[in-house]
Amino acid sequence: MAAFGLRGKSLLALFLAALLALLPAGLIGWSLLSGIQQHFGEAYARNATLLSREKIRAPISRELALSLRLANSEVTLQWLKDPQDADKKALFFREAERYRADFRDHAYFIGVLSTLGYYFNGNEEPLSQEPRYILDPQKPADSWFFASLRNTEHFNINVDSNPELNTTKVWLNMLVRDDSGEVLALAGSGLDLSSFIRDFIASEDSGVMPMIIDSEGAIQAHQDRSLIALNSGADAATRAGSSLFEMLDNPSDQQAVREAMQSVEQTPDQVQVRSVHLDGSARLLALTHIPELNWYVVNAVDLNSAQVIDRTWLLPVLLGLGALLILFVVLFAFAIERLLLRPLRQLRQSAQAMAAGRYDVAMPTTRNDEIGELSEAFDAMAQKVRSHTSELEQRVQERTRDLEEVNQSMLTARKKIEDSIDYASLIQRSILPNRDLINALGQHHAVLWRPRDVVGGDFYIFRSEQQQCLFGVVDCAGHGVPGALMTMLAHAALEQAINDCGMADPAAILHRTDQIVRSMLSDSAEYKSLATNMDVGLACVDLQQRRVIFSGAKIALYHSDGQEVEHLAGARRALGDKRQGDYHNQEIALQSGRTFYLCTDGFLDQAGGEQGFGFGNSRFADMLRQHAQLPLEQQSAAFSDTLAAYQGDYPQRDDITMLCFRFD
Repeated sequence: MAAFGLRGKSLLALFLAALLALLPAGLIGWSLLSGIQQHFGEAYARNATLLSREKIRAPISRELALSLRLANSEVTLQWLKDPQDADKKALFFREAERYRADFRDHAYFIGVLSTLGYYFNGNEEPLSQEPRYILDPQKPADSWFFASLRNTEHFNINVDSNPELNTTKVWLNMLVRDDSGEVLALAGSGLDLSSFIRDFIASEDSGVMPMIIDSEGAIQAHQDRSLIALNSGADAATRAGSSLFEMLDNPSDQQAVREAMQSVEQTPDQVQVRSVHLDGSARLLALTHIPELNWYVVNAVDLNSAQVIDRTWLLPVLLGLGALLILFVVLFAFAIERLLLRPLRQLRQSAQAMAAGRYDVAMPTTRNDEIGELSEAFDAMAQKVRSHTSELEQRVQERTRDLEEVNQSMLTARKKIEDSIDYASLIQRSILPNRDLINALGQHHAVLWRPRDVVGGDFYIFRSEQQQCLFGVVDCAGHGVPGALMTMLAHAALEQAINDCGMADPAAILHRTDQIVRSMLSDSAEYKSLATNMDVGLACVDLQQRRVIFSGAKIALYHSDGQEVEHLAGARRALGDKRQGDYHNQEIALQSGRTFYLCTDGFLDQAGGEQGFGFGNSRFADMLRQHAQLPLEQQSAAFSDTLAAYQGDYPQRDDITMLCFRFD
């Protein structure tokens, strides 16, 4: 009964302490969660806005460029100077048809100032060389034309409805001027508003409201078409629709947004984020500027609705914390049983055993409490017996431990000797970028790596960042373990050089690697008497510019399209040579069907054939030409078979490394 009371009181005290600790912890956790949500919400809003900007900028810029070319075409100017000339008119419409095929909506228009004729051709109707209607300054529907002539210096982008054509588009209006600067017409194209919103504005993400505004805040594009300020791009006085500033709840938010617009206008690549109240709801407003369009891309993010942070984990965490609390209580009950109640029972049993004359019984550990005092009293009676027994057992244990340590040392030394070569091989293979090559290139590469011994002095490297890849093969002086140790030094030096110089300048990487190797070995007394040089070939593939930049130290870059085999020679001096080499970059186009090869001299120098001569450059070139069109995996197998057939019974002379790549 007493034991139950002690256990119950302890558990009650633990439970109350846990509750007191969980209350402030919960408040702190909730605060942290809110801060994390705010942080990730801002990052989410920035990324979504940048993505929207890039989705809009490229196609609209392309449409603007095509519209500008149409407006500035000499054929257009010649017809506008003499609009009654039938031949010039026919020539204009023939050329305009070519532009129509390139426009996104396959449509173009031109409003001629001298006749006020409005011409429009699209996919919906057959080609017409006659005006669709005559522009009238008194019609509100035509105000965009005359407002553009008054207010536009070069072009404007105007969202408007054309009742004559029964269409609503994002119009790209270009002023057509003659050599004296006189305005002759307004020409350009248009993007269907529904398609424009669907392709560039609409967002399926919950809680995200994207839009486009102009410098006055007028909404140019929005998922809710009723909010779009029609005709605001050409004539702000006649616009119909909403402004972003009208949707903001208070003047301070309006001022904050204006300041953000000024900031992104000065630094277009930036995204400004402001916390505002939009239509009665707290939102994160992220905006950026597209200078060439004079548009602002805006995303209003509702953190309570947007999936910024996955909250599905919150309930499992709370359940886990509850389970953890229960587990902690159970463990505490177990500890009470083990540390308090069990020693009391053991003490009682020990007292009964000692009363029977058995002094070798186990006593509870000495403690500074009532149990400890009882243990000390009983332990004093059997101290001498236990001390003699303990001393004897200690000596036996010490002798046994010494013997085990000696035996273990001998086994360890033997194991180290037997496994040293295997460890060296494992370490060397760990620096080879096989997994990176497979993940990045797949079937676009092949590797033939064959060290002469278990470990060797050859290795290869690969780096990939964005639209660039760096390939390289390295042949260090020496074989076996010494050569493998040199590969570790060379690998570290190359990694440092690549980090210092970047991937796009192989020659600079070679120079920097040479400096690092020399600085590493210059303090060694054996530096001048031992061979520490290394042959290196580096090729940087620029996928965006479709070129290969190569620089080598006694290693060449071979390439073949199956018809011819050519190569870019490397410098004559190796890295770490007695005299420093001079390394330069060479460039070659990255053509489809062209395979590139980096190979150490172990392949070319391999003895074989009837006379035991080296494989040689001519035989190597014939082999590349014969197999250059095969898939790279088959090429690697073919090269290995060709070398094995030539080598015959001759031993392998040197480490062999060959790295192949092709980008179709």
